[in-house]
Amino acid sequence: MASHARYYDGESALVHAVSVRPTAAELVIFRLGDAGIVARWPVGELAVLGDTAHEAVPPVVRKGFEARLLVDDPDLRRQLAAWVPQLAPLVTPPGSVGRRVAAFGATLVALVGLFWLAVDYGSEYAAPLLPYSLQAKLGASVFDELTADKDECHGKAGLAAINDLANRLAHAADYPHEITVHVIEGGPVNAYTLPGGILVVYSDLIDQAKDSSQVAGVVAHEIGHTVHYHPMKGLARQYGVDLMVKLVSGGYSDLLNTLTSGGNLLLALRNGRAFEREADATGVALLEKLDLRADGIASFFEQMMEKEPKDMAAAAGVWSSHPPTAERIAATKRPATGKPAFSDAEWKALRNVCK
Repeated sequence: MASHARYYDGESALVHAVSVRPTAAELVIFRLGDAGIVARWPVGELAVLGDTAHEAVPPVVRKGFEARLLVDDPDLRRQLAAWVPQLAPLVTPPGSVGRRVAAFGATLVALVGLFWLAVDYGSEYAAPLLPYSLQAKLGASVFDELTADKDECHGKAGLAAINDLANRLAHAADYPHEITVHVIEGGPVNAYTLPGGILVVYSDLIDQAKDSSQVAGVVAHEIGHTVHYHPMKGLARQYGVDLMVKLVSGGYSDLLNTLTSGGNLLLALRNGRAFEREADATGVALLEKLDLRADGIASFFEQMMEKEPKDMAAAAGVWSSHPPTAERIAATKRPATGKPAFSDAEWKALRNVCK
């Protein structure tokens, strides 16, 4: 049994096209190109993050390791679930279908599902191929739209410090373009990424961080989104969703006007669970690659949990765009070792970037 899958080694931002073959004692993962073995995972150490009731392709992991295997083939997922009991979450027993479901309704749902699948996978592979000049221009336009009524901070030393870190992380991921970090005064305690390597960080996040490692962790997470082109993929999917609505409803409103309204932009830029997990893993890997403290991501999530003990992502279940916070803490937990991402002078300047 062999089939295509995607493998993330947890150490770099690369996506490996692989095949998998289970044996009696292990799951063998090998490259499609030359059949070279990428990893051998013992059967007893296999586990699934999530389940098919909440996400289309839950990642298979080896316990204690950062690597992720995403098996897109439903038939292969079923075979793996039958082969190893702990891989059962890869499939969900089909629910009963009402006898009175109309044939037209079922056909329409199937067509919409196929269309969405095409949009989903088309954006996954096509979005990064768009010319970078177009991505940068789009990112700048989106930035202007989302921050038009907000004040930007201009402390030169602080901006230099956070931009230097962002570009070091991107370079470690072999991202070939420059990163630009903007600091916006005020809240919320948040950061986000735009196409063209644009990062937006709110000053409340910097002010409320317990130490510089938390800010470095957030920046590394956002760089994870950047190097995987998540913002561009999100916007590409939004175009597809808009087109799907028009096909179903018969509406022909201006697509560009639809996309450039702030609410729709935020919806399009919101990352799904798979993107968030990928950015978490990549952020930690990049910090460790540069020998920097990598405990800030988990520490930041723990601070969020202290302020809001109820895990909103876990409570929302399938409706949440983020993985449960407790799961993210466990996946990104690291010791407080390594060099600080900022010198004392850089951290002081960053804390005063809006003054």
